[in-house]
Amino acid sequence: MSIYLDNSATTKPLPEVARLVYETLSGDETFGNPGSLHRLGVLAEKDLNDSLDKISKLLSCKKEELYFTSCGSESVNTSILGYMHQNPRAGKKVISTRTEHKASLESLEKLAKEGYEICYIPVKSDGKPDLDALSDAIDENTALLTFTHVNNETGSILPLQEIIEIRNKKNRNTKIHLDCVQSLGKLPISLSRMGIDMASFSGHKIHALKGFGLLYIKSGVRVAPLILGGGQQRGMRSGTQSPYLASAFALALEKALEDIDGNLLRMTGLRDRFSADLIDLGAQILSPADALPYVLNVSFPSFQSETMLHCLEEKEIFVSTVSACSSKTKKVSYVLTEMGIRREIASNAVRFSFSRFNTKEELDQTVKSIKEIYERYKV
Repeated sequence: MSIYLDNSATTKPLPEVARLVYETLSGDETFGNPGSLHRLGVLAEKDLNDSLDKISKLLSCKKEELYFTSCGSESVNTSILGYMHQNPRAGKKVISTRTEHKASLESLEKLAKEGYEICYIPVKSDGKPDLDALSDAIDENTALLTFTHVNNETGSILPLQEIIEIRNKKNRNTKIHLDCVQSLGKLPISLSRMGIDMASFSGHKIHALKGFGLLYIKSGVRVAPLILGGGQQRGMRSGTQSPYLASAFALALEKALEDIDGNLLRMTGLRDRFSADLIDLGAQILSPADALPYVLNVSFPSFQSETMLHCLEEKEIFVSTVSACSSKTKKVSYVLTEMGIRREIASNAVRFSFSRFNTKEELDQTVKSIKEIYERYKV
């Protein structure tokens, strides 16, 4: 029986989601194009609208503020590029950090090549942005702040309210985009009360399906579309929409929020016990103490990251080294480097990322397996 501890990369779809998709795709009247005028199209459009209604209620926002995309990266790209391109008078400056997901960093690099000013403020050893540096950086030319709600490699949680307070003090016209891909379904999210202007989400990180993302744009915020075509979704995101992907996301989100506080408490206990056991084996915990308990970054002395990954894989335990989007480059994590972690420690880092379905027994077996690996190689 395998043990899957790479949930920040992707999650296994819920059985309920798989059944819903199968029933939708195998039905005689559930496969239509929601843009068609005949009965099959009307039924498909109704499915889309039902999902939109459910998602907007679960996230506490207006359904007119939500747009379906293909993935979290598309949502991030649209937010950052679309806002800056649509609002040239708002300013030419964007503030972020170098520990963001590549979807954000590549978007910022594109803006830099177009002549925009990109200000990367440093992060502290806990992965959080230096708030003094943020306060110094915001000026009347600052159009956008873009940050990650929960870092996908360390679980570091953004001090959002402090950032909003600084923004309000320095420049209330500056908009805030939040990458919520790793926080959705794990931390409470109420978009109407969070004080942000845009947010990005992904389906396959909450036990829905790959190929579905969500974009939140607060009413009144203008964003240029990234994808042009038939004018679907009020012209914001053209392309034929997928009712079954939207339904799968709505169902997965509903299930994730059913006991979000209880899951968070349980996972904190499991993470703390797992961390203590790994420390007893000589490992070093790299995630901050107040990180989201669903992500744990650990450095194993004398073991290169890939070596430990493949040793665990032989035992049917699946983890990762750095972000799945960067893992094939075989570079030391840029996130850990920016946090000031020495290269020799970062090069031994392994990320364990959990879902609410992981168990104490699985983590105990993982500790036992790591102990066996150490004994085998007599490190």
